[in-house]
Amino acid sequence: MLMLTSEWPREADHTAHFVQRQVRFLEAAGVRVEVFPFRGAGSPLRYASAWLRARRRLARRDFDLVHAQFGQSALLAIPKRVPLVITFRGDDLLGVIGADGRPTRAGWILQQLSRLVARGADAIIVVAEHMARRLPRRVPVHVVPSGIDLELFRPLPPGPARERLGLPEGERLVLFVGDPADPRKRGDLAQNAVSRLAGSLRARLVVAWRVPHAQMPEYMAACDALVFTSLQEGSPNAVKEALACDLPVVSVPVGDVAERLQGIAGCELCADDRPETIAAALRRVLARGGRIAGRAAVRDLDERLLTQQVIAIYRDAVNRAARWSAARQLTAARPPAA
Repeated sequence: MLMLTSEWPREADHTAHFVQRQVRFLEAAGVRVEVFPFRGAGSPLRYASAWLRARRRLARRDFDLVHAQFGQSALLAIPKRVPLVITFRGDDLLGVIGADGRPTRAGWILQQLSRLVARGADAIIVVAEHMARRLPRRVPVHVVPSGIDLELFRPLPPGPARERLGLPEGERLVLFVGDPADPRKRGDLAQNAVSRLAGSLRARLVVAWRVPHAQMPEYMAACDALVFTSLQEGSPNAVKEALACDLPVVSVPVGDVAERLQGIAGCELCADDRPETIAAALRRVLARGGRIAGRAAVRDLDERLLTQQVIAIYRDAVNRAARWSAARQLTAARPPAA
């Protein structure tokens, strides 16, 4: 199988680990995966160069399937030589939010390209149910959230974690995961909400950005709550990973977070994204204290289980493409009517 991806972690890069993790678990399950990473970054010349290299790779090797991570990556597989599966993860289908908080023209173009390539897929994967409604019904659409490595993300003692990270004992810490300068993540909103906490519930915002992914469970162990303020998401990994670590979550309504937090005592889904609303939710969570029973709610997101779902989708896509090819050959061989 050839995996096309426009995002792949480099040595100094701490993003897109979910793609790398999926490859690792697919290989462990016996799937032979060849990764074709490229950097398009909105440049037509880069995409043209990547398309030529991908076509040469497809011509040289006898792949059974192409799996494109993100809609833009699927451009490299068109026209199809083998069955195509596309995973849409967020911005590729929902659009890109600019610094002013509004959808960008580039994001609109990306959405249109994603819908176009989706029509040529043999199967589509989305990471959340709300994304499936944006896709054509003629292609099978499967909801498979980004999984969690439950061996890595697990509850840890907070004291040793704070000591290793150099964080103070006796202070309430609220975790923010992501680039605080990214307007889509709204780090300023998180800081505004935390700064409203006073008295015995005063807290400090801890920003985990450019942190090695393997170290993230220690941050989640060291902090008292996760605050999540993103403007747009598909199925945010930070929330699911926090639940796997039994870390309380306070989040604005975004992506599939409402579904993830449903029924978990000690977590709060805010009614809106005003800083005072988020601060009030943080007060309730911090006053309650302690950890939550979040891990049980995400056991179905174990990457090992989801990998088997993805493999089943691969098989179905290959079989579907074979049936379609056989039907076309039969039609072509049929003599014309007299």
